[in-house]
Amino acid sequence: MGNLVCPSFFDLGEHIRVVLISIPEGHDKPLKYPKALRTSSVLMISKSDLVPHFNFDIEKAKKDALSINPSLKIFVTSATTGEGMDEWLQFLRSLLSNRTCC
Repeated sequence: MGNLVCPSFFDLGEHIRVVLISIPEGHDKPLKYPKALRTSSVLMISKSDLVPHFNFDIEKAKKDALSINPSLKIFVTSATTGEGMDEWLQFLRSLLSNRTCC
């Protein structure tokens, strides 16, 4: 919800917090917004099909993110190619099957 700064300071009542960064934004985002990662359970790196066109180091982004929050689950996805979508959907299904409320 929103940008990478404001929501990380507030409990919005969500069951899980996901930070989304895309390849065109650059691999510096984990270090630029550490609070967002500290308060999240998942990092999704989207638009992985664009890696050949941008200076984005996926492994560096993952390493930096895990240095901030070692318990992050990280998904690298592309809606265009389908990369990582099965794993993402499986993760979401597991959350639904394990939910204890509502």
